[in-house]
Amino acid sequence: MNGAESLVHTLVGGGVEVCFANPGTSEMHFVAALDRVDGMRCVLGLFEGVVTGAADGYYRMSDKPAATLLHLGPGLVNGLANIHNANRAMSGMVNIVGDHATYHRQYDAPLASDIEGLARPNSHWVKTSPDARGIVGDGALAIAAARQLPGKIATLILPADTAWNEGSGPAPPARPTPPSADAVEEAARVLRSGEPTLMLLTGRALREDGLAFAGKIADKTPTRLAAEGFNARTQRGRGRVSIERIPYVVDQALRVLAGLKHIILVGSKMPVAFFAYPDKPSKLYPDDCQGHVLTRPEDDQIAALEMLCDAVGAGQTPAPVVNAGERGRRRRGDDDRPRLFRADQGGGAA
Repeated sequence: MNGAESLVHTLVGGGVEVCFANPGTSEMHFVAALDRVDGMRCVLGLFEGVVTGAADGYYRMSDKPAATLLHLGPGLVNGLANIHNANRAMSGMVNIVGDHATYHRQYDAPLASDIEGLARPNSHWVKTSPDARGIVGDGALAIAAARQLPGKIATLILPADTAWNEGSGPAPPARPTPPSADAVEEAARVLRSGEPTLMLLTGRALREDGLAFAGKIADKTPTRLAAEGFNARTQRGRGRVSIERIPYVVDQALRVLAGLKHIILVGSKMPVAFFAYPDKPSKLYPDDCQGHVLTRPEDDQIAALEMLCDAVGAGQTPAPVVNAGERGRRRRGDDDRPRLFRADQGGGAA
């Protein structure tokens, strides 16, 4: 088994089952391995930006990282715009970037470049495999990095001779961080205080089960729900809890968030303006508003919301889901607009 085959076996064993590829000469042994190893599906992209964009979209919809296969430094650079987008969306991705054979690098061939230097600004984990036998361990580390919560960008650089030389057998995968009981209790204390509170969600909290728990909490306690302005993926539609996003326009966001004393952060950050504007604040929340971290992006957001739901006695509360012809059942039906923008909250429609 050569190094490329051992790497593909490791990827498949680690749950990476799709490779979006735009290969060149230095990646041909890896391409052959993709064909020979069962369990890996290879999808050809005619431009590297398509390859990295497809890997980002795949993660957003499946919650699993895909691999990309890119040709040397120029191929990586062609794909960087969508690697940047994946990074901001907290998508996991394993980039396999081919390089010249280790003994050929000294000759500074026309396509030689500092691939690690190019990869580092948009990668959380970067490594060049030094030899064929080390590829298995490096591949397992790349998968572990990409599968963290939130997803991470891992870039593994594969010199051509490490792909064709004799490798070793495949290696196994890794796991996520449980929520903090102290953080859950602190959030429950804030919710019981009765002070104006917003629960701000992003990431996996915006999937159906996370929204259901958040909706129960909002129905049981005097809190509002909102999502960050930009999120990788939100599950919507009939039978799900509806959630509004923080408005993009600064003046609207300031009106919506006026009067808040607490923001409970579920994988999110305190809301700030997308850009700076003359005579407008960068922070969108009041100066005396406190942030409380229920979960960081790497924590298990669904488990934390379920624990918080139980802590405030909302476990048996029906989730306020959207049904046909209505925005969803709400605690106070005095206004048909989303709760975030109700007139009595001082909000304006986005």
